[in-house]
Amino acid sequence: MIKSLNTAATGMLAQQNNMDVISNNIANVNTTGFKKGRAEFEDLVYHNLKDPGAASGMNSITPTGVQTGLGVRTAAIQKDFTGGSAIITRNPLDLQIEGAGFFQVRTPDGEISYTRDGSFKKDAGGRVVDKNGNALIPEIVVPPNTMALEISPSGEVRSITDQAGEPQVLGQIDLASFINPAGLKNVGKNLFLPTAASGQPQQARPGTSGLGYLAQGELEGSNVNIVDEMVNMISAQRAYETNSKVVQTADQMMQTAVNIK
Repeated sequence: MIKSLNTAATGMLAQQNNMDVISNNIANVNTTGFKKGRAEFEDLVYHNLKDPGAASGMNSITPTGVQTGLGVRTAAIQKDFTGGSAIITRNPLDLQIEGAGFFQVRTPDGEISYTRDGSFKKDAGGRVVDKNGNALIPEIVVPPNTMALEISPSGEVRSITDQAGEPQVLGQIDLASFINPAGLKNVGKNLFLPTAASGQPQQARPGTSGLGYLAQGELEGSNVNIVDEMVNMISAQRAYETNSKVVQTADQMMQTAVNIK
């Protein structure tokens, strides 16, 4: 009976983790560039009363064995980097990556972070920064007399200062890619950091080396599907309830055994 109590408890803990992931997905349904997560589980070690293939008699072996599972645990929370829907803003500093790739920004501590959130702005010095003031890398500075800003699909940034003049090239926006983007570390504020699992970043122009092109005046919405998350939440809730019923049933069986006279 004690085994079933512990096994059901691990199931309840796993479904609680699953609900945590689902609730985070739903909370970020309107977060620009957010990528939904998915909890993945694995079974725990088994109590082997008889190994499969063990001798069961003269010249015979047991075909299946006797193995009792001891529960489940959360093995991973997988990030899904499929693209989100486009949000038209017509803001010249709003950029969407139409495909793979990450924008590069430099945080105040000098570290380079990576993001899919292309809602950029200008700071007091004209630098292009994200909503938290992290500078876009490579650095782009917009002159104060700029009348219009053009960003090509390949990332070239041009400034138009007067109607008759030629556009002035301000710089080039490069993107970064990773062999395993699911191995990136989430640090909040729509930012990721590379890890040993993600591999080192590879920089290239948009539209090359498998990277997507840039779309000016658009943002990438969250890839969370609210209907899928509601279905997943119901499934997790029912699994949690079922595991709690196992705990109650095991308790009742133990009570029956104790009350035997």
